[in-house]
Amino acid sequence: MRFQIKHEIKGRLRVHVIRKRMSFSQADTLQYYLMGLTGVQKVKVQNRTCDAIIEYDGDRGEILKELQRFSYQQTEVPADYLKNSGREMNQYYWDKLVNRVILHYGTKLFLPISVRDVIATVKSVKYVCEGVRTLLKGMIEVPVLDGTAIGVSVFRGDYSTASSVMFLLGIGEILEEWTHKKSVEDLARSMSLNISKVWLIREGKEELTELTAVNSGDRVVVHMGNVIPFDGDVVAGEAMVNQASLTGESNPVRKIEGGYAYAGTVVEEGEITICVKEVNGSSKYEKIMTMIEDSEKLKSSLEGRAAHLADRLVPYTFAGTGLVWLLTRNTTKALSVLMVDFSCALKLAMPLTVLSAIREASTYDITVKGGKYLEAMAEADTIVFDKTGTLTKAQPTVVDVVSFNGQSSDELLRIAACLEEHFPHSMAKAVVEKAVERNLVHEELHSKVEYIVAHGIYSTIEGKEVVIGSHHFVFEDEHAVIPEGKQELFDQLPEQYSHLYMAIEGKLAAVICIEDPLRKEAPEVIRRLKQCGISKVVMMTGDSDRIASTIAHKVGVDEYYSEVLPEDKAKFVENEKKSGRRVIMIGDGINDSPALSEASVGIAISDGAEIAREIADVTISADDLYEIATLKRLSDAMVRRINKNYHMIVGINTGLILLGVAGVFQPTMSALLHNTSTILISLKSMENLLDTGTKL
Repeated sequence: MRFQIKHEIKGRLRVHVIRKRMSFSQADTLQYYLMGLTGVQKVKVQNRTCDAIIEYDGDRGEILKELQRFSYQQTEVPADYLKNSGREMNQYYWDKLVNRVILHYGTKLFLPISVRDVIATVKSVKYVCEGVRTLLKGMIEVPVLDGTAIGVSVFRGDYSTASSVMFLLGIGEILEEWTHKKSVEDLARSMSLNISKVWLIREGKEELTELTAVNSGDRVVVHMGNVIPFDGDVVAGEAMVNQASLTGESNPVRKIEGGYAYAGTVVEEGEITICVKEVNGSSKYEKIMTMIEDSEKLKSSLEGRAAHLADRLVPYTFAGTGLVWLLTRNTTKALSVLMVDFSCALKLAMPLTVLSAIREASTYDITVKGGKYLEAMAEADTIVFDKTGTLTKAQPTVVDVVSFNGQSSDELLRIAACLEEHFPHSMAKAVVEKAVERNLVHEELHSKVEYIVAHGIYSTIEGKEVVIGSHHFVFEDEHAVIPEGKQELFDQLPEQYSHLYMAIEGKLAAVICIEDPLRKEAPEVIRRLKQCGISKVVMMTGDSDRIASTIAHKVGVDEYYSEVLPEDKAKFVENEKKSGRRVIMIGDGINDSPALSEASVGIAISDGAEIAREIADVTISADDLYEIATLKRLSDAMVRRINKNYHMIVGINTGLILLGVAGVFQPTMSALLHNTSTILISLKSMENLLDTGTKL
């Protein structure tokens, strides 16, 4: 590609692509390519000017070489990236905003007053009619106030005031709609389906296959805890499917042969086989967009109270207008009250603050599914952590496989990986990754694999029963025994590791020792959460008391509970809420799902089980736990801004009303200052709540 460097400072390049024009898809393709280059931190491609701003900390020369190699035709970009980039939408609203401003001031400059008056009269019909429709429904709300203010101005021949009010209302509508759509699209993109491999049935066997290799008519098996990757008919199996992400239903839906499954929903219990209907059909992104637009999840109670208060204040504005006229018999002073109301700013600024907070959270790799969860986060005083994959690293590693039946450690690890690869849990991933590291290739020799939540796995291999899981599951539930002469070996198992037990035909065959190191940032995150107002920090784990007490002491939690079941976690959260506390639950596994659902705010780790991410109200990346503290700080800042906006709106508009009644401001000036302050407060509400790049 041919380009020229237009401007350069250390770590930043502005290059101009030498071509006449750049389409939206071409701009997105170039941005996708540049973001994939080593050392590139941030990229902004401007399709209208054909410019690209590149921020980097890598090798400048290598970046320029890669730019020269770039080709639109040879760069493969995911279809969803191009389709859902938001570039075209942003351009549309920017053009709409600019055109509205140019048209308004161009009309004032170039058209005679008589023509401008006719235009203002015609435009006013829309607002007056909307006000009348609202009034006929028996409601005295904002449209009635707007219609009255504009209608009275036109009736009095004050076309300039009417035109200014309509212009500012129009600008406010564009900004509100733009911010709303952008925030919703950002949220939907971060929630979109992200599956790379699926279990495909070929010649009667399950094969782990790339998602892109699946065609319409193929049969795919979806195990418990996994996301259903495609729409399709259920042709085998039975499962309870969580459809909350698409329909908002709180209870799972039973799916059996002959039923229909939707992409993006999650199998909570059981497993099903689906016949794929469409590979390129409606995506989860589109379904999420519809869900978010229609759902009340997006609204916090603060937003709801603001909207309700805004509508309740309208009759008082009318009453104030009438009272001023009765006392002064001065129409101009009465109109000064009518031109100023509290409702516009309340209804506009509050939602923008919440949506902007959700958008800002996404810049920290935090996905928030609704404004009410940010509000609940700000009010929370108790936080409950799962241990494995949350307080400890998301990638535990296998350090040893101790054989108890004479088979080699590699053979035992191969068997364990064969079973564990079906289930999304950090311990299971550790086993599978160690098998891959040792090049232990296996065939699917086992029968149907059954997963018992928070316990382990049961199956048969070559006619022999195999169980793998916790000490409680293997020895107490399944009554496995230690082989004769191996008790001493069992007693000498290293205590610093977590243990995964595997028994074959009722006898212990292997103990897999897994290192589950503590996240280095965990103690500091907990300390900072307490600084932010969290008064009670709890850790809950299914591990032994020995391991739990060690971790609890290191991270500094107030309480810890060991050897707990999923229902124990959910019961604890429920009891805390009954005692009047607002509870945050953080987890990553299938066994955390009940507690995540029960909590005031459920937070899932992004590389945990799909069901945990679907059920959770918030998802954070697995990189570090500082994002939890960042989210708490962001939530607190959002509530502070909402309260600050409220006081500003009340103060400014009360002042304008008093100055109007005193005769200091004419109605035109009152309307101008009122609408200008509304837009300025709304624009302020769209700014970041935290310093750019700040993590607490």
